[in-house]
Amino acid sequence: MSAILQSLRDILYTLPCILLALTVHEVAHGWMAMKLGDPTARNLGRLTLNPLKHLDPVGTICMVFFHFGWARPVPINTRYFKKPRRDMALSALAGPVSNICMGFLGVLLFQIFLTVFQAHPAQGFSFNIQLSVLTLLQYFYSLNISLAVFNLIPIPPLDGSRIFLTFLPPRYYFGIMQYERYIQFGLMLCLYIGLLDKPLRFLVNGLATLIFRLVELLPFI
Repeated sequence: MSAILQSLRDILYTLPCILLALTVHEVAHGWMAMKLGDPTARNLGRLTLNPLKHLDPVGTICMVFFHFGWARPVPINTRYFKKPRRDMALSALAGPVSNICMGFLGVLLFQIFLTVFQAHPAQGFSFNIQLSVLTLLQYFYSLNISLAVFNLIPIPPLDGSRIFLTFLPPRYYFGIMQYERYIQFGLMLCLYIGLLDKPLRFLVNGLATLIFRLVELLPFI
């Protein structure tokens, strides 16, 4: 029974963090594309913080259980771009960058609240509230950092492929992208069997350590 309660507790903390992380991630893609001349996401109502407009069922489930996943991609029409390859890479990069920024914000808030709570320790119900706030912030920054790292992998359909593959000659780019569905299935399989666990954990821990060190440099922490 305790294992079931722990799983439910994890989902309660994870779900709101996932909804916000994935939503901001996709809005960042659409916002950057719009700034570069493509109004497609705005015209289709995708520049919204309503998570129902962005969630991909499989990607969300992967986020809940593996802490790595994806949302429903924001449509981008490269014909609006002045420099299609460069602007596509920038639009793709905007998503992971937004998650790194939210990860930084999460770490900053975690450190601030931790300092405040240590200075004013509570007991009983108030202590449970303090612990819940810190736990929620831990989930928030860790999920955002994980999402950023995962999406920077240069494998379709992840953002990293849009960044890396745009530097390839078009015939190679389209040659790879035509197998996107098969590559996506292979990626899910690798996640399921844990093949990517160690390298992803190494990269996530490295980025988290860097963010913590940057936050510690702030004069008010």
